[in-house]
Amino acid sequence: MARRQLTLDNEIAAELAGSADAVLRELERRLPCDVYLRGNVLTLDGSEPAVREGAAVVEELVGLIERGHELAPATIDAVTGALDAGQPSAAILEDVIWAHRNTRVSPRTLNQKRYVDSVRKHTITFGIGPAGTGKTFLAVAMAVAALEGRDVSRIILTRPAVEAGERLGFLPGDIQAKVDPYLRPLFDALYDMLDPERVSTYFDRGVIEVAPLAFMRGRTLNDSFVILDEAQNTSPEQMKMFLTRLGYGSKMVVTGDITQVDLPPDQRSGLVVVGEILDSVKDIAFVRFGGEDVVRHELVQRIVAAYSDYAERERREKENGSRNADGR
Repeated sequence: MARRQLTLDNEIAAELAGSADAVLRELERRLPCDVYLRGNVLTLDGSEPAVREGAAVVEELVGLIERGHELAPATIDAVTGALDAGQPSAAILEDVIWAHRNTRVSPRTLNQKRYVDSVRKHTITFGIGPAGTGKTFLAVAMAVAALEGRDVSRIILTRPAVEAGERLGFLPGDIQAKVDPYLRPLFDALYDMLDPERVSTYFDRGVIEVAPLAFMRGRTLNDSFVILDEAQNTSPEQMKMFLTRLGYGSKMVVTGDITQVDLPPDQRSGLVVVGEILDSVKDIAFVRFGGEDVVRHELVQRIVAAYSDYAERERREKENGSRNADGR
């Protein structure tokens, strides 16, 4: 049994505890050793390798605090993931994509950093993974940064208006009012990045366009940053239609979660099929997120993991059932 005690500045100890001790609780959950914080003394108890690993994480966190970072429970994931990959956590957390007033957008996990780097490097990037992994939010942040940096002249945000219980024709209002419920997450992300007045001006001038996927047919999208959200609800034909809208000077980001397909049971998802078709095409990248990349409430990460485990059990039971049927 090994023990290591670290004496911290009072301000750093307070940051390391976090609001209502949220960061400290996450640290206790993630580290392979016991963690105690009494005043400004942090104690690590456990095996020698576990204590050494815990100390490395704490030292990374202290360094982040000293450089002005505010810690959150998800920061622990970023630090541990970076250390596992042999990278400094600052390389992830200090890659600021967009900053506006109190909003500072940067990757919070290793996969998010890979995603951001992929969007910078490739013309088309697919971000595939569960809810809460930041796929759409980061894509919108990069689109706004590209627009404000004059790398593109407009942003186009789109998603399929897949009916789930209510048909579009039964919703009140004009076409914009009908599609707003489907596009609301994209609006929310935009308003997190820019002042409402600026967003309204961009909409009025056509600099930012938000539209259902069906409106993309027949167009060529030049000098644009184009985001297709909820792409798991596209058909293979719709996915092909969308990707072939790509014009000169444009980037495309396609996001979706293949575990949340709302298409009819006999309809294959375009997001699944496209991975089989374009996986080796140059200048197209696929970044796949997992439950460890969820940066919402910690309970969301556990929910995603539970559903993933359930799906795996279902798959194994079906395989065993098929083998038993073949053996009879």
